[in-house]
Amino acid sequence: MSALPREAVARYTRTRSPDAHLMQQHAGLVKRIAYHLAARLPASVEIDDLIQAGSIGLLEAARNFQGDRGASFETYAGIRIRGAMLDELRRGDWAPRSLHRRARDVESAMRAIEQETGREAKDSEIAERMGVSLNDYFEAVTDAARCQVLSTEGFAEDSEGYDAPADDADPDGQVTRAEFQAELIRAIGSLPEREKLVMSLYYERELNLKEIGKVLDVSESRVCQIHGQALVRLRARLGDWASVALG
Repeated sequence: MSALPREAVARYTRTRSPDAHLMQQHAGLVKRIAYHLAARLPASVEIDDLIQAGSIGLLEAARNFQGDRGASFETYAGIRIRGAMLDELRRGDWAPRSLHRRARDVESAMRAIEQETGREAKDSEIAERMGVSLNDYFEAVTDAARCQVLSTEGFAEDSEGYDAPADDADPDGQVTRAEFQAELIRAIGSLPEREKLVMSLYYERELNLKEIGKVLDVSESRVCQIHGQALVRLRARLGDWASVALG
């Protein structure tokens, strides 16, 4: 990741400006979002890099927040903090091509089975279709969760409830975005109950994987598998929409 001006952030937070007060008050939010996001990333991604990037997002939020827009500062800052972290991850291009290819293999197998049977594809069926063991399949869906973290987190960032300024220069893009969100909501609603619950607890309640494991009475690694499978199932069901909006 690129170096970020940590000292500049520190100097800014020591000033007496109202913006600096907002930064000091919400510094813990940066760490919470960083650890929440890091749980789905390879160990090679440094938590300190995420925190640095998030601090810049918080700084920008403090400078640009407009209280008359209808959202709380914490909501607005959370979006900007997460967005800054995701931007830094995108610049780092941490996901190897093999990871993307493996995710597409799982997605393709799942889509084929569901189209043939008209029902949810089972773990064992997908593993058999791919010609791998069940353990290898679960490893693949865990990788899929890591591979797709940028696209799904990006959507979550856009769905936090803060009204960004409309882009009048791209009305077609606004329509596509609204249509995709409707399709995504429909697809999430059709997920198996356990996968839908994990998605809700992670994105809406913002629980981490360990906390979700306690709710479901399963291991943290199993939560990661369920989450990865949910993401693959969503991409398989969204079809062309996923290519356009999730990348």
